[in-house]
Amino acid sequence: MNTFLFAWNPKKWPWDDLAKDVRTCTKYGKLGESWSCSGYKLIQPGDRAFLVRVGLEPKGIMGSGFVTSEPYIDKHWRKEDKMAHRVKIDFDTLLDPDNEPILALDQLKFKTRVKQVWTPQSSGILIKKEVEGELEALWDRFLIA
Repeated sequence: MNTFLFAWNPKKWPWDDLAKDVRTCTKYGKLGESWSCSGYKLIQPGDRAFLVRVGLEPKGIMGSGFVTSEPYIDKHWRKEDKMAHRVKIDFDTLLDPDNEPILALDQLKFKTRVKQVWTPQSSGILIKKEVEGELEALWDRFLIA
């Protein structure tokens, strides 16, 4: 199993139903979404997924879940005439950065010397193995705090 970082940039794509989607995820324990992914050659159902908000403050981890589909080609989220690789994700946690705290980027500092990109240009990048365990532990501590 691998862990991937998916990105949401509200400057490029307004998530008009985010508050409703957060309530749905909280009520039912999951929210299914389709998300673009650059790491489509590696990604598989069952892989761990984290969602990071980029582009506007506050920036940081705002969701987690699991990939539930093989990568597939579908319409690009921004361009009707362009196609992109996508996967389905069941988010088990989804936070609204404008109304509640998220795991800020400056908290994503780990003991390993391996560099991890936390503000990717493309969604669906691989999180390095050396960081996975510490990220999971930090996320768990953040959620129960």
